[in-house]
Amino acid sequence: MKLGVFTLLFGSKPFEETLDYLRSLGVETVELGSGGYVKSTHCPTEELLADNSRVEQLKKAVADRGFEISALSCHGNPIHPDPKIADKHHDEFARSCKLAQQLGVTQVNTLSGCPGSHAEARLPNWITCPFPAEDFLYPLEWQWNERVIPYWKRAAAIASDHGVRVGLEMVPNNVVYNVETLLRLRDAVGDAIGANLDPSHLFWQGADIGAVIRRLGPAIYHFHAKDSAVNPYVTAIDGIIDWKDLTQESRRAWIFRTVGYGHDQIAWNHIITQLRMAGYDGAVSIEHEDSLMSADEGLRKAISLLNQVLIKEKPGVAYWAKLEG
Repeated sequence: MKLGVFTLLFGSKPFEETLDYLRSLGVETVELGSGGYVKSTHCPTEELLADNSRVEQLKKAVADRGFEISALSCHGNPIHPDPKIADKHHDEFARSCKLAQQLGVTQVNTLSGCPGSHAEARLPNWITCPFPAEDFLYPLEWQWNERVIPYWKRAAAIASDHGVRVGLEMVPNNVVYNVETLLRLRDAVGDAIGANLDPSHLFWQGADIGAVIRRLGPAIYHFHAKDSAVNPYVTAIDGIIDWKDLTQESRRAWIFRTVGYGHDQIAWNHIITQLRMAGYDGAVSIEHEDSLMSADEGLRKAISLLNQVLIKEKPGVAYWAKLEG
């Protein structure tokens, strides 16, 4: 496994300056924001596709520092009920796939999106309640049959045409928000679709990340190192569901945290071990969204912990033969 960083947290800094800083911290891979809700000056997708010399410059800047690009990330809602938003985010996804191919990158991360509850809706409707059925279960099946599966069959074909895999991040407010919904879509669409596994969104939903990893297995295409913490003083009274702004940390049921500040090193030891046992050997890409720490402090603390728990190499046949002999 290789230590990586999603460079969005340094999006206001020049790309090569960011790369030099990350290199000084021992980072090995970078993940670049390429569209959707993820805006970054590091990967201006349209400009790069219009000028192959800029693509080559980006590739050289990365290679000269010994980095790999683990993924392009284009987190949008391509099935938004507003066609202007849906079309924009779909186009950015398609361009990300095309750019990934030109960069020699085989991974594009995104979100599944969320449609409205019916054909005339203009706002997304995330459905998590079964009663009354005519208000919720019927619209939920309509979403999947009329919007979700048809779109992602088309999007998966685009990704495959460009030689890339799609890593969906399981995020609430999207139709794919847990293992069950990810596998439902993967079963319908095929293995062009897998997981960009981000534990932070699953921790606060109550999932056991080790169990998640064991269930997903080879469907894990990319991994985000991000933590979250539940506030027991809030949840004891109001439960886990929370609409309040993420900056209202003391009043929220849960918040995003730097790796190690929601779950301790033992928990992260277990996560990395389960990833290795599942056969995952890709990037462990740090995504910083901890509102209690600066980008620099949060990143350094995450790197410090992950350097203690990452499994860099898997023992070969010679190693096991030595033990047996």
